Amino acid sequence: MTASEKKQLQIAACKVRMGIIEGTHAAKAGHPGGSLSAADMFTYLYFKELNINPADPKNPNRDRFVLSKGHTAPGLYATLALRGFFPWEDLKTLRQIGSHLQGHPNMVLTPGVDMSTGSLGQGVSAACGMALAAKHLGNDCRVYTLLGDGEIEEGQVWEAMMFAHHYKLDNLTVIIDNNGLQIDGPIDKVMSPYPITDKLAAFGLHVIEIDGHDFEQMEKAMAEARATKGVPTGIVMHTIKGKDVSYMTNSVEWHGKAPNDAEYEQAMGELNALLAKLEAE
Repeated sequence: MTASEKKQLQIAACKVRMGIIEGTHAAKAGHPGGSLSAADMFTYLYFKELNINPADPKNPNRDRFVLSKGHTAPGLYATLALRGFFPWEDLKTLRQIGSHLQGHPNMVLTPGVDMSTGSLGQGVSAACGMALAAKHLGNDCRVYTLLGDGEIEEGQVWEAMMFAHHYKLDNLTVIIDNNGLQIDGPIDKVMSPYPITDKLAAFGLHVIEIDGHDFEQMEKAMAEARATKGVPTGIVMHTIKGKDVSYMTNSVEWHGKAPNDAEYEQAMGELNALLAKLEAE
């Protein structure tokens, strides 16, 4: 990855975070914390990794992305808007009646959304089905799915992992956002899924650990996943919930809470300052 490519991804990720704040503030509801922790991965996928075309969102040969932790839709929507799937201004209609941007992703309404999700644990199963179907059809597309670390407390997740290994879904990449917090508190206090890497390996996945805010590590991990044959790949990315918004950082309070007007101004001020710094470097 060149320095210029890295800088452009950092700028895009900052704008995605601004979109998350715009959407949740306008809706007076939503899930900013986990959206912010995953913003860098959303950015890397849609601006670097995925074979997609905003002008042809239903192309049968496209790569697929399933947001298994569907409550972080504000992050996905901001990324899709920045990538050109729909107008940026639509983000201000989040969760409003008649909007195509509902509280959880809807594949019928929203361009670029490949699977309707929201019930935790189910998205990864859908991603497995997509990967298996691609194998049967001889389609060389790849399937990616993003789960929360609290979400993997769901038993269905591990049935899906067993399925993915049994059917040798090496076209599937399972990404886990390990920010350490879920709606009720720290994941190791609520229902610890640790050690996550060991569990994934025990279910037969090829496992990679990365810093989920480091684009160079993402690039290396994705290349390794593409090169891995015969088994699916699991990427555990260590992240910071609420990243780049000071009062949301590592705070479980911001799992599912929207910023008020004053908090919106503070968040946007911080992100605009970060954007200006990145653009000036």
